[in-house]
Amino acid sequence: METRHFLSLTDFSPEELTHVVSRAAELKRWHHEGRDWRPLAGKTLAMVFELNSTRTRVAFEVGMHQLGGHAICLTPKETQISRSEPIEDTARVLAEMVDIVMLRTLRHEDVTAFAEASAVPVINGMSARFHPCQLLADVQTFEEVRGPIAGRKVAFVGDGYNMCHSYINASRQFGFELRIATPETHRPDSALLAGVNSAEWTDCPRAAVENADLVVTDVWSSMGHEAESGERRRAFEGFQVTPALLDLANDDAVFMHCLPAHRGEEVSADLLDDPRSVVFTEAGNRLHSQKALLEFLVG
Repeated sequence: METRHFLSLTDFSPEELTHVVSRAAELKRWHHEGRDWRPLAGKTLAMVFELNSTRTRVAFEVGMHQLGGHAICLTPKETQISRSEPIEDTARVLAEMVDIVMLRTLRHEDVTAFAEASAVPVINGMSARFHPCQLLADVQTFEEVRGPIAGRKVAFVGDGYNMCHSYINASRQFGFELRIATPETHRPDSALLAGVNSAEWTDCPRAAVENADLVVTDVWSSMGHEAESGERRRAFEGFQVTPALLDLANDDAVFMHCLPAHRGEEVSADLLDDPRSVVFTEAGNRLHSQKALLEFLVG
């Protein structure tokens, strides 16, 4: 049987993604009911982190525990990668010992090379190009509070980086309309955007947010861009999401942020606590969407 990987949303069909999201909702309900469900007993997940993580690490580690499995966390300093072992060799070694690998690294090429060499499923826990695990939780959260996301209008305001790229893919895979607002200097990948009819770009946040059902943002200086924070604050002037900007969306619109947030930069200091914000439910749903993903790939 062919080994399946989850490096971007396009690795799964729309039907498979819909299944994972609906399964996440079911696993969340089972968890709250106290149901014991351990389909991954005896299975091990290796988590390889080149970059920092809170939600991704905790969700995968707790998720494996709840599913009956075990998780191992590795940083580059704890592996032979730090001593120049080719990433492909590390992938082959881990595949002899574990059942699935989650990799978070800056270079998307490293995730791809790791997966190509691995005989077990590999999950992209975030790279510079995509953050697909976050989108599973975001769609789960929207459908939990507002119903199906298909046919809805989504606005992404901020940096045309990995979260934006994953929203572009999600618009096609889940069937919603996406309007992206970024500065001209920080547009998303033009080739990726050109290949998706459901997404369009503007340099005007107000135009993107108007009549939206979901408004999303992300930090202006992602991991790897910390040295550019001053320049980026100037470039993104006028792109802060505030309650007033959110007022342009539909009355029942919700706001999301993958976190961590820089209050006072990409979001106003009060927005995460606005009644329309579901960011902490969104964060909590990482646990259940990642459990559904693990179950799909391993179980």
